[in-house]
Amino acid sequence: MVKATKAEKKIAYDTKLCQLIDEYTQILVVAADNVGSTQLQNIRKGLRGDSVVLMGKNTMMKRSVRIHSENTGNTAILNLLPLLQGNVGLIFTKGDLKEVSEEVAKYKVGAPARVGLVAPIDVVVQPGNTGLDPSQTSFFQVLNIPTKINKGTVEIITPVELIKQGDKVGSSEAALLAKLGIRPFSYGLVVQSVYDNGSVFSPEVLDLTEDQLVEKFASGISMVTSLALAVSYPTLAAAPHMFINAYKNALAIAVATEYTFPQAEKVKEYLKDPSKFAVASVAAVSADAGGGAPAAAKVEEKEESDEEDYGGDFGLFDEE
Repeated sequence: MVKATKAEKKIAYDTKLCQLIDEYTQILVVAADNVGSTQLQNIRKGLRGDSVVLMGKNTMMKRSVRIHSENTGNTAILNLLPLLQGNVGLIFTKGDLKEVSEEVAKYKVGAPARVGLVAPIDVVVQPGNTGLDPSQTSFFQVLNIPTKINKGTVEIITPVELIKQGDKVGSSEAALLAKLGIRPFSYGLVVQSVYDNGSVFSPEVLDLTEDQLVEKFASGISMVTSLALAVSYPTLAAAPHMFINAYKNALAIAVATEYTFPQAEKVKEYLKDPSKFAVASVAAVSADAGGGAPAAAKVEEKEESDEEDYGGDFGLFDEE
C-alpha cells in the first residue's frame, strides 16, 4: 500500500476539518498536554456516537478555518482562531456540552513527577513509613524532610509540602517521589473554551444551574432598571417605577394645593379627618374575627337569664 504524501495528508485533513465544521455547531477546545496516544484513543472510544475528537497543528487548523470561512461566508467560525494556542485539540459534538465535558474529564491517568515539569497541583508528602532503608536518608535531608529510623526503615515524621503548584519539578523531588512510588499528577484532556453557534465562553458556564442563571438575570435587570431611572430613560423594566414615581409627585401636588383628581380624593379626605378611617379599620378587624363578639354577647346573655331563673326559684321557696 502506497503511503500518502505530506501534501495529500494536508488536503485530507483540511477536508475533514471543513466537513466537521459544516456538520457540527458545538466545539470544545481542549488542552492536550502530557496526553498519550493510548489515552487519547480511549477518549475517542468513550465519546464515540455523538462526538469527534480532532487533533492537529495550530497552523493547519487556523489555515483551514480561514479558507473555509472565506469559501462559505461563515464568519462566526473565525471566533475559534484566538483559541488555537498551545497544544490544543477540538471536540466536535452534537450532545449536551456539560455531559460531554464531564465524560472527557473521566479519562485521566496518573503520571510521575518528571524533572522540569511544571506542577499543576501542590504535592504534599504525608507522614508514615516509607519502606526505604536508612541509607536513603540523604534524599530526605536534601529536601529538609524530617525523618526518623523506625524498625530499620525511614519514617517521615510530619507532612511536607514538597512541590508547590506552578513550580518546576527538580531532580531531587522527582527522584524521591519515584522511590516512594508516588505518581502525584494526573493528566487528560482539559476543556479550555466552548464554541456554540458562533459564541465563545468559558467552560465554567456549563456548571451554572437554572437557579443561578435566574439570579444573575434578575441582578442584571435590577442594574438596568437603576441606570434607566437615574438617567430618566424609559425601559420596560423601569416603566412601572416611573409611573409610580409620577403618581407620587402628582399626589404630593394635590395634597399641597387645591388641585385634586379621583385617586387623590381619598388621601385628602384621610388627612382632613383620620378618625373616620380609624373607625373603619376597627370595624374591618371585627368582621375578620368571624363574628366572635356577637357570639360572646349571646353567651353572656344566656348566663344572665339562667341566674335570674335560679334566683326566682329561691324567692318562691322563701315565701313558702
